[in-house]
Amino acid sequence: MSSDTIAVIGGGPGGLRAAHAIAEIGGTVVLIEQRDFLGGTPIAENYAGLTPHGEPAGPQIQRMIEAVTAHPGTDVRLGCEVTALSGEAGAFTLTVRGPAGEQPAQCGAIVLATGFTHFDPGRETQLYGYYEYPDVITLPDLEAMLSQHQVVRPSNGQPPERVCFIQCVGSRDRHIGNEYCSKVCCGVASKEAIEIRQLLPGSKVYIFYIDMRMYGYWENEIYWPAQEKHHVQYVKGMITEVISKGERLLVRGEDTTMGRPMELEMDMVVLSVGMEPSAGTRRMARVLGVAQNKYGFIHAVGGPLDTVSTSRPGIFACGAALGPADLEDTVSSAAGAAMKAVGFLRRHAAAGAS
Repeated sequence: MSSDTIAVIGGGPGGLRAAHAIAEIGGTVVLIEQRDFLGGTPIAENYAGLTPHGEPAGPQIQRMIEAVTAHPGTDVRLGCEVTALSGEAGAFTLTVRGPAGEQPAQCGAIVLATGFTHFDPGRETQLYGYYEYPDVITLPDLEAMLSQHQVVRPSNGQPPERVCFIQCVGSRDRHIGNEYCSKVCCGVASKEAIEIRQLLPGSKVYIFYIDMRMYGYWENEIYWPAQEKHHVQYVKGMITEVISKGERLLVRGEDTTMGRPMELEMDMVVLSVGMEPSAGTRRMARVLGVAQNKYGFIHAVGGPLDTVSTSRPGIFACGAALGPADLEDTVSSAAGAAMKAVGFLRRHAAAGAS
């Protein structure tokens, strides 16, 4: 029996936008989130300001949550996980495991919004000492500090005087198989560098990069203000290692512009880690039977003119489940996936009635 309900799997920004878009045009939505709260990675990892404008993340995400939970057309299920799928497009049955045990959920179409995870810089190599030195941290580690308006060295609780970012950690790396650019790391690092300088005006902040990749308006919104207004120092180079030197960290590498080795002492090193498919994205691909690309993200089969359709009819995907994406990309593709799902159900219903 066909169903006019659309299941949205994942309650982060993409899932929230998709659910709200479906409900706003009269659709019925069941939103399934494995965590016991909505908001996804921005809430789970204590994002401070959203890139590129720096607006506080919490209130922005909370408005998205309230738009969904207050709508009569949405059924939100927290602490739940999809464990099986049966049926076919137009008449799917999901098995949902949650606090009340396993229960079925009927739906006609599905939007997959399971997002990404940050690359673990200690997984492949200890080159930068992420697990060895407490003052080597990642972008999300620093984001959590910035959300509390306090940046300190984990080793001693003191504000750092010298901070550097190392770009492309876990991205653009053929040796580990992540050959792709994660798209947002340059912008996020620059945003965080600005925020450090605002909190600690006496600090010196460096960004070591292979290439700075600022797309769209980010060039003028982040990159040039970071240099010209906030005096963040960008150094084109390759960092080869980070080692301990007394109470500081010694950063070694090559200044590729000058073609010479470089060594700098830092109080704190921030690794600009890229995006990988989340465990939920990989698991849902298997459960739902949709194809993944070579990197494990959901494969969009429609090419550049249809970026949200998957290999299985009636199932669509959005945001970072499809590959590296910023928040603007995520909510845009989520709206597109929602419209595709609604259109699919209406065509299916019309075909059944004829």
